[in-house]
Amino acid sequence: MNGAPAAKRSKLRNMLACRFALATVILTTALHAQTTPLPKTPTATTSTTNPSRNAQQEAAPAPHTPTRAEVLRGAYGPFRANNDLLYYHLDVRVDPVAKTIAGKNTVRFKMFADGTRIQLDLSEVLVVDKVMLGKEELVYTRDSGAVFIDFPHMLKSGQTYSVDFYYSGAPRAKGRFGGMSFETDPQGRPWIVTADEDDGCNIFWPCKDQWKDEPQEGMDISVAVPNDLVAVANGKLTGKKDLGDGYSQWNWKVTYPINSYGVALNIGAYVHFSDTYKNAAYPPLALDYYALPEDLEKAKVQFAQAKGMLDAFEHYFGEYPFARDGYKLVQVPYAGMEHQSAVTYGNHFVNGYLERDWTGVGISPRFDFIIIHESGHEWFGNAVSAQDRSDMWIHEGWDTYLEELFVEYHYGKADGLKYASGFIPKVRNQSPIVTEREALAEPPQDMYFKAALMLMSLRSWIDDDPKWFTLIKGFYQHFKYQNSMTEDVVAWWNAQTGMNLTAFFNEYLRHTAIPSLELNFDEAAHTVMYKWQADETGFDMAIKVGDPQHWQTIHPTTEWKVLKSPLGLKDFKVATDLFYVNVSKT
Repeated sequence: MNGAPAAKRSKLRNMLACRFALATVILTTALHAQTTPLPKTPTATTSTTNPSRNAQQEAAPAPHTPTRAEVLRGAYGPFRANNDLLYYHLDVRVDPVAKTIAGKNTVRFKMFADGTRIQLDLSEVLVVDKVMLGKEELVYTRDSGAVFIDFPHMLKSGQTYSVDFYYSGAPRAKGRFGGMSFETDPQGRPWIVTADEDDGCNIFWPCKDQWKDEPQEGMDISVAVPNDLVAVANGKLTGKKDLGDGYSQWNWKVTYPINSYGVALNIGAYVHFSDTYKNAAYPPLALDYYALPEDLEKAKVQFAQAKGMLDAFEHYFGEYPFARDGYKLVQVPYAGMEHQSAVTYGNHFVNGYLERDWTGVGISPRFDFIIIHESGHEWFGNAVSAQDRSDMWIHEGWDTYLEELFVEYHYGKADGLKYASGFIPKVRNQSPIVTEREALAEPPQDMYFKAALMLMSLRSWIDDDPKWFTLIKGFYQHFKYQNSMTEDVVAWWNAQTGMNLTAFFNEYLRHTAIPSLELNFDEAAHTVMYKWQADETGFDMAIKVGDPQHWQTIHPTTEWKVLKSPLGLKDFKVATDLFYVNVSKT
């Protein structure tokens, strides 16, 4: 989800058994490979290639004990699981002077089972004014950020119901990924934005604040703001209405499922300009851009890069996934975020990332990182979505790999690999990428870079680019508009490749260290012994070795094998530009 990687490092959480136990106790109150260590290489190590050696020396972050509010929001408890979210209509009025929001959210849902209670969520700092079922006011109970709504009669399985949740208050601003921020632009005009991937949609509107269930029938968003301001939200603009009291209501319609943190309000003195993207394979796509008046000319130049982004990603994965709603870039005072069909942008209208070379190899200054990365999330993050924060690599790892594909599409495969080499120093290898489920346990930043390097390695293992591109397009098309788990991803790749890739994915996603290719040379006999040192005993990735001008593919396992080779320790190479592994030579 989620935004530029560097800005999300502050809330890393580890998967620890003690936390799981504590979370289980709290939730109960609130809601009624093993692997044998492999032997060392036969002789002392004399040469080692370790792509992450510097990062591995850093201490892991301290364990985090979840609060009650985090447990209630993280768990897919019984009063979430008993219903299926169908539709929202968020209808609010934003006061820039008082710095408040007030209104209602209409929530339509279908019951999976008979019941008299559901759970929605709203920050404790906001007021629940009332919850209505038609003309009947409902009883509710607040527990941290959870709002448990009770019905006076049984809701029947298979039946559809709708409640109006009225609320008001002054939302809390908690930094880039946590809240609703009432700021001013450089000219002193109100500039109000939201971003809530970390702290959840509940921080500024009542919602079903989790990742597993999205409104399958879409969403309407109505935002009333002073007449001199523009309110930009997700979806397609359906109209603007003068309310006659100094405020105008801006109405937006989302026609696709949308994740809860993907909903955003952007309010400012925006000027609008538009364009159309044309790909002969698909209908024309509306491009809408919103920038501050002083930055309009810069935006017209920089936002033109959106077409090159669409060229690349439609080539690899197919049509832009939210074509009916259109594509937007909206200027904001933070770096950027992948709000669905309304990607936010604050990268200073220059290439790179916040005016620096993002991967440090001289390629990212060729393009605007925020436009490419945040827009890539439209395919992975917004269309293909994880069910739980613990599987966030499905968003961030894939989207980071899309950066490499963007470079490859426009500048060639060699530059794509060079760009990806800049991911390696960013890997920390401090904790597994897949974290504890239903605990708001955000994965480490390795979900970006290590996961992307894993996908690069898988491509190299398959070693057939036409097949690879068919596979990744098929993967995207299969999982789009779904919320999936790591297990679903692995099962798909196993089935579609005819390979057993479970140990491969587990090695990179569920363990801390990366695999190491152990090489033991007998130069007199012209042989080299080789095997994988890995946490997964079934890890068996093929890899290219030998002479870089004439690579040889070997098929190591976690047991020793022998290869005849005229190359000695010094001249025997491993394709570490294609495979993210350590290499140990003895």
